[in-house]
Amino acid sequence: MRYIVTGAAGFIGSNLVEALNQRGVTDIIVVDELIPAMKYRNLADLDIADYVDKSEFLDSLEAGRFGKIDGVLHQGACSDTMESNGKMMMENNFRYTLRLLDLCQSQKIPLLYASSAATYGGSGSFIEARQFEKPLNVYGYSKFLFDQVLRRRLLEKSLSSQVVGFRYFNVYGPRESHKGRMASVAFHHFHEYTKNGVVKLFGSHDGYEAGEQSRDFVSVSDVVKVNLFFLDHPEKSGIFNLGTGRAQPFNDIAKTVVNSLEKNKSGNDFSEQSLENLVKNKKIQYIDFPDDLKGKYQSFTEASLEHLRHAGYQQDFLSVEQGVGQYITWLSANADYLAAPL
Repeated sequence: MRYIVTGAAGFIGSNLVEALNQRGVTDIIVVDELIPAMKYRNLADLDIADYVDKSEFLDSLEAGRFGKIDGVLHQGACSDTMESNGKMMMENNFRYTLRLLDLCQSQKIPLLYASSAATYGGSGSFIEARQFEKPLNVYGYSKFLFDQVLRRRLLEKSLSSQVVGFRYFNVYGPRESHKGRMASVAFHHFHEYTKNGVVKLFGSHDGYEAGEQSRDFVSVSDVVKVNLFFLDHPEKSGIFNLGTGRAQPFNDIAKTVVNSLEKNKSGNDFSEQSLENLVKNKKIQYIDFPDDLKGKYQSFTEASLEHLRHAGYQQDFLSVEQGVGQYITWLSANADYLAAPL
């Protein structure tokens, strides 16, 4: 079996390569752009067949230089939700993916690609349907626009091979250190608490009490499992939410990070502290909501999983307490290399 993973030196891409390795698959062509160069760290412990720069990839695929491909896992994109260069965003996230789709269709290669919950933007409902899609930024729009292409082709029944889009919600987990400010809340809280002994959250805003703005936080380990499920079922196509179906407040993330780190220090004698005690002891503090995020911020997200369950994926998803707890253990063990901020 030969697979292509784009954005393979990135967060979700490198976790997919690792999962394929765990299946015994090493015939993997990874595609990326090593900027910053230190993203190579996400690949250094993985086994691959070849590395191709993203600028050369599409021409090489069109020329048939890779031989028979059993699937493309397309994670490569500009994922900065604050990016204001619309031209660059549309070239990277829309035009590039559109050409990749056409090449995969012409060669009958399954294509699994990263969409985003940012397609919902200002919507209060998170169901894979056009009326609920209201992107708040050009990143969300670039993902939304490509999803419409897939929708049209599904309606036309013109697909020659599988195409699946995953609307990722707030993903966290190993191998995200290169993402900088776009890394997960759990990642930033880990380093903030390790350095300063405090985690800071946004105060009350948009009708939510301090730290109670809520998101659907999903572990990258669950994201990988869903990707592999569809890779194993090439007869299934469509656009699917990929979250837990359970919104949890940012307070839960902060509480889990602090308690996990304190438990690692104290061992079996540790007693978990309540949110109230953590706030009282100033281990969790609240700051004013930033002006530059007002009107551009999703205070609540929660994936509808009805479509995903109907497609046959029935495994449970990790809660924040389970997934972030495991992630803090990994971060602590890898803080000097894979988990160190770039």
